[in-house]
Amino acid sequence: MLYRSSWPVLAILLATSAFAQDDVAIPVEQVPVRIDAQQEEPIYDIVEVMPEYPGGQRALMNYLTKNLKFPDEAREQGVQGTVFIVFIVEMDGRISGVRVLRGIGSSFEEEAMRVVRNMPMWQPGTHRGKAVRVRYNLPIRFTL
Repeated sequence: MLYRSSWPVLAILLATSAFAQDDVAIPVEQVPVRIDAQQEEPIYDIVEVMPEYPGGQRALMNYLTKNLKFPDEAREQGVQGTVFIVFIVEMDGRISGVRVLRGIGSSFEEEAMRVVRNMPMWQPGTHRGKAVRVRYNLPIRFTL
């Protein structure tokens, strides 16, 4: 016998099981959105047109290759790896909120954040024809 207090839990389980299937498309209206406490505008994780570095992916890779400096200590020790940086591309293309999502050591993390903070303005992401704030994850690989 189900108790009255278990009905809400059962309803939630039934509702969420429909989204657990791999072939279910999430409507654009249900795209994950977070509101930044300091800003009124939402921050989107997925939008119709994602933000883009000026010149595209190849230009972004060229920028990173040209501007990243491999930390001397790590070079001497033979350390390498990937730092994952997350940042927000603002509605005007500026970069803000740069932080490390996953790192491999403080000298790598500081260098990756420095390079991302100094990037030129991006082409902003758009959603329903309007420029919006978009969270962007960028893996930066340091190899010898």
